[in-house]
Parts: sequence; structure tokens; C-alpha cells
Amino acid sequence: MLEHYAALGDGRSVALVGLDGSIDWWCVPHMDSPPLFDRLLAPTTGGHFAITPSQPYVAERRYRPGSNVLETDYITSSGRARLTESLNSGPAGRLPWAELARRIEGIEGSVAFHVSIDFGTQADTVSPYLSPNDNGCVFHAGHILGMFLHDDRVDVQRKDDLGVRGTVEITAGQRTVLGLIAGYDEPLVVPALSLVDARIDGSDREWRQWSQGLDYEGPYEAVVVRNALALKLLLSSPSGSIMAAATTSLPERIGGFKNYDYRFAWIRDAGYTIEAFLGIGAQPEAKAAYTWLLRRLDEHGARVFYTLDGHVGDGIHSIDLPGYKQSPPVVGNDAHNQLQHGVFGDIFETTSCFIQCGNILDNVSAALLARLADDCADCWRQPDSGIWELHEVRHYTLSKISCWQALSRAIELADGGHLPTTCRERWVRERGRIQEWVESHCWSERLQAYVFYPGSERLDAGIALAVRFGYPQRERLRSTLHAVQQSLGSGPFHYRYSGASEEEGCFLACSFWLVEAWVLLGHQAEAQKAFHAALEGLGHGAGIYSEMVDPDSGNYLGNLPQGLTHLAALRAALALSGRRPPC
Repeated sequence: MLEHYAALGDGRSVALVGLDGSIDWWCVPHMDSPPLFDRLLAPTTGGHFAITPSQPYVAERRYRPGSNVLETDYITSSGRARLTESLNSGPAGRLPWAELARRIEGIEGSVAFHVSIDFGTQADTVSPYLSPNDNGCVFHAGHILGMFLHDDRVDVQRKDDLGVRGTVEITAGQRTVLGLIAGYDEPLVVPALSLVDARIDGSDREWRQWSQGLDYEGPYEAVVVRNALALKLLLSSPSGSIMAAATTSLPERIGGFKNYDYRFAWIRDAGYTIEAFLGIGAQPEAKAAYTWLLRRLDEHGARVFYTLDGHVGDGIHSIDLPGYKQSPPVVGNDAHNQLQHGVFGDIFETTSCFIQCGNILDNVSAALLARLADDCADCWRQPDSGIWELHEVRHYTLSKISCWQALSRAIELADGGHLPTTCRERWVRERGRIQEWVESHCWSERLQAYVFYPGSERLDAGIALAVRFGYPQRERLRSTLHAVQQSLGSGPFHYRYSGASEEEGCFLACSFWLVEAWVLLGHQAEAQKAFHAALEGLGHGAGIYSEMVDPDSGNYLGNLPQGLTHLAALRAALALSGRRPPC
């Protein structure tokens, strides 16, 4: 079950570890690198690193407070032991190699563990092997190389090209550390195991120092901090880019066809995350991500997403693996060449938030943004693929409202002296035309709601965002949200649009967007009730959220950790606390 996975991260990569102690996904050295462990997509043959009790057990798991260091207590008939796990950082930040550390401590009695490591074959494109030398036994998996570190407590029965098998038994008061260091076509430092062990607690201190510096005091502190920590996992410290999610091909419905690669930096997700970071005082992360985003816009224009290193992404390529629960996996994403008007609203809302926090634009960025406002004024009349990246190109209502949003923010920025004013009056006229078009074509008197697109009676839960955007028709938006709740709600969660229930689960971000919208429309009690219901519905996980959920079973669906879900939950908590981001 996807909800059984927790995430570890070091500012460069993310590892997913199951409740059974098996790390089933880890791309090295970056989130979009080929996976060293891929059992998530190949259950019987995939790479993994498992430390699992040899007896039946009960597992109790939690993140350390304010940290992304994970603790799991395994309770068996013979004792209790704790597994503490970290993708380590150093005192100066990210290490120049990948270091996965796993400490086992005996608490009561004794607990025996099986240890197994299989290095992934990257869909049978590489064949892992070991090469012993004077300093140890090096593993190779394509361009990835590294070393398995352990002490004499681990009884290794097998270590060869096929993997590692061993056992370790820990009694109360004992401890041992197992670790992997890895890199990509580079020389590696082999640290002493004691340093790897010490860096677990050092990494914990670094996480806690970061989370304690966040600017939030209120009733939802635990929610805000945990979601901020999840978002921090998705920010690439080498570049400043923000990944939409750390995985690929986890299906939006088991056995369905919506299995996408989200290891890219979407303008929308990055923009919303920057806004959330600004709202909680995480200025360095917000600045790094915003600068990265502006540079990509200057290089490539307003694309839907970019790769981690700033290039334009590729289309879909299939992978010869079984996939998660027989859902065929892919690399790439076909949305890379779509037209999506929402990117204009995202860019300008993020800029507005950045400016309202007291920050400044440089002249080059201001000129770039003015050009993008002109582009928006030119292209808003065209149909697009919409926020949901659909193959049907239409005049989606939310896309038009996003263009209204973009020009509204551009006008405000020009009035504040942050953008050139040469085209300001044109932006004002086009904004008025957009609103007139939306009111004439997108409102249904029968439904008393804005429809998904003109000529239909389908609804779109994403319209909740229009409240945040400041679209001026508050009563019509209020009526639309009631219609969305009635038509698209399923328990505490919501489908994205009419008909989505036939091919996917409920989209978690929509439920939290609705909470924020209800707060902004003055329905505090209703928003609070919906928020608590959503959190309770997700409470069986480790604090890492996926993209979707099956409303009947509660099982997670889609890629994870999903940045859009976490930032929507964070913004909902801020709104309920009266602490909205400045935009």
C-alpha cells in the first residue's frame, strides 16, 4: 500500500521506505536519475534494501518532531527494536555523495532481522556487479557505484553480483548501523561507520533547525511543519528547482491508464510552493526556486514544466517493468508541449507574493514579466489543455480566469513600480474582456455554477482556486463551490471534474483548495470541519501524501510525496489560522 511508505531526503534525492523496512525506491544521485532501488515498480525482481524482523511483528512509525529523520519501532514476541533512518547531510549542508544510514537499536529483549539488498537493473538495461579491492567491495549498477557499510554484528551470508543477504540480532542496549554510500561516475569517499552513525543525529539537528525557523504560531503547527518538511524534500538544493513528486508511474486508479512521470518542475507546482514558503518565512528556499523559475522562463518561455536541470522535458517512453499493481510504468510526460494558460496566472501570482513580502525585482526579470503579460494578453482567446492537462483542447473556464489573474497581478505590479507601465492600459482592457467572456460563456443559470467549459454542464473543482485569485464574482463562486461539493464530493474528498470518478481517485489538493476557498468566503466553521475530515481520512499514512485517494478504501493513489497535495494542505492550515500567504 502506498500509504505505508515514508520518505527520506537529502536535498537531492528521495528514498521511499515501507512499513516492512524495505527501501523500494531511490534514484541516485538525483530525483530524476535512474533508480538504484525500484521494487515499487517491479515487486518481484526490483532493487531494494530491506531490514525486516524475522518474526511476526507490529510496527510503530513516526518522524522525529520537526525532522525528516524516520523512526520505526518493531515489536515481536521476543523484544522491541528501533530502526532510525536518514538520507544524511553534513554540517555544511548536502554531502557530495549520497549517504543512506539505517541504525538499529535494541530497546527490550532481542529482535532478529533479515537484511537483503538487490541493486536494480534499470529495467534490464544494466547488470549490477561487485568489484572487490583493497578498501572494500564496490557495487556497480550502470553509472552508479557505491559501497555497503556495516559492522561485525551483521552476519553476511552472501555478498555477490546478485546482491547481499544477511542477518543481525540486537538485544536491549545494543546498536548497529548499516549504510550505503553512492555516487554517479565519480570517486567516492568511504566514511567511517561511526561518522555515518553520527550524521543521522546531525541531519536531525539540521532538519529541526530549519523547521524551528519557520514563521508560524497557531493551532495547526504540527500540520504546517510536517507539510513544509515534505515540500522541502522536493526542493533540489543544487539547482533550486522543485519537483512535482519524487516518483513515476504510480497509478491514479489501479489497472488504469493514467500512470505518469512527475519528476519534473511544473511552473504551477513550483509557483504555489514558492508562495507557501514565503508564507511561512522560508525565504532562502523561496528565493532559490523563484530565481530558477525566472531563468527557465527566460530561456524557454512559459512552458508547462522543465527538467530538474532546467531543460524542456520529453514525451512519454514506456519502461519494460510490471509496474505498481500491474500499471505499466513510463518515463517522461506528454504535457511537455501543451498550451496551458494557467501558467501565466501562476507566474504572476508568485511574483506578486514575492513582491508583497518586501522583496525586489531586477530589471531583466521585470522586462521578462512584462513580455509574458503581453503574451497572455495575446493568447487568452485560444483554447488550451487546462490545469488538468487533458488531451481535449477546449476553452476551459479556469484557464480564462487564470489569464484574468495574470493580468490583474501584472497591473498591480506595474502600479507599484515593479513592472514597466508601457502596456498597462492594454492589460486593463484585456482583463475586462476576459471577465466579460467568462460571465457570458461559462456561467450556467440552471446549475448556478461556473461550468468546466462553455457548452457543457460539467463542473471543475479547480474553480475553488478562483477565490484565492481574487476573481470578483464572489456570490457566483460561492454558489459554484456548493455545486462542486454536491456533485464532486465523496466523503471528505473530491474528484477533479465531472466524470473523473470513472478513471481515477479523488484529487487531494482539490479538497484542501475548497477548505481555503471556504475560509476566504467567510465560512470558517464549514472549512474547519472539512479540513479535519480530510486530515482524518489521510491519518493512516506516515505524513507523506500522494496525489489521490480511493474514497472507498482510503488507499493512496498516484505519485508521492505529491507537492501539490502538501502545499494545498499547508495553505488550508494557514487560511484557517488567519495566516494567509501575502498573495
